[in-house]
Amino acid sequence: MPRFSVIVPAFRVQAYLHACLDSVLAQSFKDYEIVVVDDCSPDACGPIADEYARRDHRVTALHLPRNTGLGPARNAGMGRAAGDYLIFLDGDDTLFPDALQTIADRIDATGEPDVLMYDYARTYWTGRSVRNVLAAHLDEGGPARFRLTDRPELLRLLMVVWNKAYRRAFIEAEGFTFPPGYYEDTPWTYPVLMSAGSIAVLDAVCVSYRQRRRGNILSTTSEKHFDVFDQYDRVFAFIDARPELALWRPVMFRRMLDHFSALFASRDRLPHHSRAAFFRRAAASCRRYRTPGAPVPRRAQLRHGLLRLGARRTYQALSGAQRLGGRLRRGSAAVRRAVRGAALRAHYRIQSRLPLRSRDAVFAARGSGGYTGSPAAIEAKVRELVPGVRTAWICRAVDAHTVPTGTRHLVPGTFAHWTALARSAYLVNDAAFDRGLVKRRGQVLLQTHEGTPLRTVGTDLLDRPAAARGTDFEQLLRSVDTWDFSLSANPHSTLVRERAYPSAYLTLEYGSPRNDVYHRTGPADVARLRETLGIPAGSTALLYAPTHRDYRRVQQPALDLERLVRVLGPQFVVLARAPQLAGPGGHRAPHPRIIDVSGHRSVETLALASDALITDYASLMFDYVNLDRPVVLHLADIEAYEAARGTYFDITAFPPGIVARGQDELFDIFATDHWRGSRSAQLRAAFRARFCPYDDGYAAERVVRRVFLGETDGLPLPVPSAARRTPSALPAQDGAGAGVKS
Repeated sequence: MPRFSVIVPAFRVQAYLHACLDSVLAQSFKDYEIVVVDDCSPDACGPIADEYARRDHRVTALHLPRNTGLGPARNAGMGRAAGDYLIFLDGDDTLFPDALQTIADRIDATGEPDVLMYDYARTYWTGRSVRNVLAAHLDEGGPARFRLTDRPELLRLLMVVWNKAYRRAFIEAEGFTFPPGYYEDTPWTYPVLMSAGSIAVLDAVCVSYRQRRRGNILSTTSEKHFDVFDQYDRVFAFIDARPELALWRPVMFRRMLDHFSALFASRDRLPHHSRAAFFRRAAASCRRYRTPGAPVPRRAQLRHGLLRLGARRTYQALSGAQRLGGRLRRGSAAVRRAVRGAALRAHYRIQSRLPLRSRDAVFAARGSGGYTGSPAAIEAKVRELVPGVRTAWICRAVDAHTVPTGTRHLVPGTFAHWTALARSAYLVNDAAFDRGLVKRRGQVLLQTHEGTPLRTVGTDLLDRPAAARGTDFEQLLRSVDTWDFSLSANPHSTLVRERAYPSAYLTLEYGSPRNDVYHRTGPADVARLRETLGIPAGSTALLYAPTHRDYRRVQQPALDLERLVRVLGPQFVVLARAPQLAGPGGHRAPHPRIIDVSGHRSVETLALASDALITDYASLMFDYVNLDRPVVLHLADIEAYEAARGTYFDITAFPPGIVARGQDELFDIFATDHWRGSRSAQLRAAFRARFCPYDDGYAAERVVRRVFLGETDGLPLPVPSAARRTPSALPAQDGAGAGVKS
């Protein structure tokens, strides 16, 4: 008997059925069966189902003699199901990787509940994927199993069949089946949840809910939407037949009113000539089942009242007034934005005519992000070495807490922000300032850049449209023309940038200030950082930090981190700095040995806390070798990356560490300890000698003395590499770095 029966009804989904079935067959959990129900589909769904049944014994193709609809098709699938748990998956949806394993683990951990509820993400035809906005209701805190009365807020989730796993013995004992018609999920999900003896939740996205551009049945204009009345008749009949469920009647009454209101408000579902009849039917149902008691938001009270009274014209007038009010509010907001924008531009012009403040300096990093990178290292050194200076940092309000005491915080787009840009003598950024900036005579602009360029940048992207993505190259060059100084970490960066960003600026080949911290942080500080990040004592921490793929609209994980930690064994943890791994808000419950650090503001902190780096084409590799810790490159898609973005040299010919061309090869590198062997150390040393000749802990001081103090002689000379101390040594760790499982 399989653990799961995955029931897939199929009707007019030939374009999506392959992906649906492949997503199940690719699961790491293998104890399941798939029952594909061909609902007499006029397209190729039937042959596709037969093809999969021939290829895999776990797939059963069931062909119905006539089209019955989604509900009866699911019933037919249940009749063939033999699994402990039933999982329903529509033919145009897919399972996320490892979803069945996650579901199985949670079922075991919660003692085999009657129903397990899990999360989903809406995936649009553009490729964009967005997690359910009510995911917080799936919090796994509290009792592992409960009744619906213990957590009634679960009814706020989308009441569909495919975001739950059902214990088959419970379904059969209760005799639950799907009715025919539209909205067949309604008289299934409500009765199932109300009568379940035990429910559990899983805070993980398991299903990709495809939002088809056209062709979704419930988005078509049809009188079949009137089926919703029959479905709620069935819900209330179920409640009335079981007196112990009477407490749910007020809740179902309010849910019904909300559902009717949503359908009537939708302009693409009901034919125009049937709208009056729909409203009358809705009013009749409201009068028949009226059960006060459930709280109703104030904004919905009038709408519900008019629906119960059958006051259709008043209801429509109110809805029209609300839509008009919304348009007026949006228009008013647009006018306010335009007026404020004009006022800001006028303010900036006025401020630009006032004298410069020679002791003021403005800093920013990573598109007005928090206090980080080379600009932060320089700002701190300015406050240390330049008497009387007043520094300000531009960043969003949410990042204001990262700005140190004594440094003024400026929110982008405010009058204070534009005043600072107009009157500060020094402007420092690792990206571009607002395009409205007009650099004044006497202002000094220092461009620090973000790391050493491996991938193509600047005007070199002219012939690479996939990577350029509509870059305004004229605006780019206007920005470059404002630079007085361009900071460079090494000769390679100097040569690349002077070609890719052509202008008359002066290059300062001084090293990377953001790397100074690697040479000034001791083992005790590193131990504190590891503790702050939640790295268990004695563990080996791997920092996983891939870069963006220009050739993909939607970023997808290139490495299965859960499989990696299983291969590595319990001594290893992974610091995952990869927003694309989470997908739509996180498609998996967090693994205890995978620490999500995607939102951490300081990559330098993460580097210091880790024992090794796994990356691909990220410039972080050039900084990380300062730590003299292992680097492993995972380059599974190097041909595609080279074709889309391009690189300035062959990273496979001159890497900072061991190179893996695929996931299995990467696992083997760790299983054999090759990742930190002598060859890895040799590659790292050569890479560091070429790209970090000036990184000695004094780069920020060299920059400040040259740019802010005007010193051209007597700058701190780079410390010869042979004389540098071992940078930021890791604290002693008992048992750390034990061999991994093969």
